[in-house]
Amino acid sequence: MNKIINPKELVAPVGYSHGVETNGGRTIYLSGQVAFDANGRVVGADDIVKQFDMALNNLQATLRVGRAEMTDIVKLLIFVKDKEDYRKHLKEIGTIYRNYFGKYFPAMSLVEVSTLFENDALIEIEGIAVVND
Repeated sequence: MNKIINPKELVAPVGYSHGVETNGGRTIYLSGQVAFDANGRVVGADDIVKQFDMALNNLQATLRVGRAEMTDIVKLLIFVKDKEDYRKHLKEIGTIYRNYFGKYFPAMSLVEVSTLFENDALIEIEGIAVVND
C-alpha cells in the first residue's frame, strides 16, 4: 500500500498530497492522456469538465490493462491551456475526480501551457503508478 505524506510544517493540501511513499512494486508510467474517444476524436470541445473526465477514463483504461487501479497512482501531472477555466470548474472537476479516486489524493501538479499537441484539447493528464501486488 502506498503511504500519503503530508508534513505538519507545510500548508495542509486540498485535493492533493505533498508526497507519496511506496514500498517498491511495479511502476507504470502513464503517457499524457487527452480526451480522445476510441476513434481519436477529442470529446467535449470547449468543455474542460468533459475533457477531464475522458482523460481520467483513458488513464483508467491503461491501468486496467496493467492490472492496476487509479489509487495506485502516486503522481499526477495535469497540463491545462487555461488555469482560470480549470479553477472556475473546480467543483465539477472535484466530483469527477472522486468518481475515479474516491478520497485518495496522490502527489499532483497543475501546469498552464500555451498549447497542447492536439488542437482541441484543453487538458492533458499524465501519471506514475506503483502497484504493490
